Amino acid sequence: MRSVLSVSLPKKLATDLDVLSKETGRNKSDIVKESLAEFLWENRFRRMKKRLQNKAKAAGFVTDDDVFKAIS
Repeated sequence: MRSVLSVSLPKKLATDLDVLSKETGRNKSDIVKESLAEFLWENRFRRMKKRLQNKAKAAGFVTDDDVFKAIS
């Protein structure tokens, strides 16, 4: 199922999107979908990383060296 989302863009962002669309031959919708998918993936990754860092720190793993020492 698809949803339609209407977004208001600042002039500069809209212009940059137009330019990228013309340069790449891709439609604006595809560019925005890909950009949003990447943003959401990065956001999920950062949240997971933060949760894991907190757990690692609580377990005494503060640096990469701490991890390497534990697994060596």
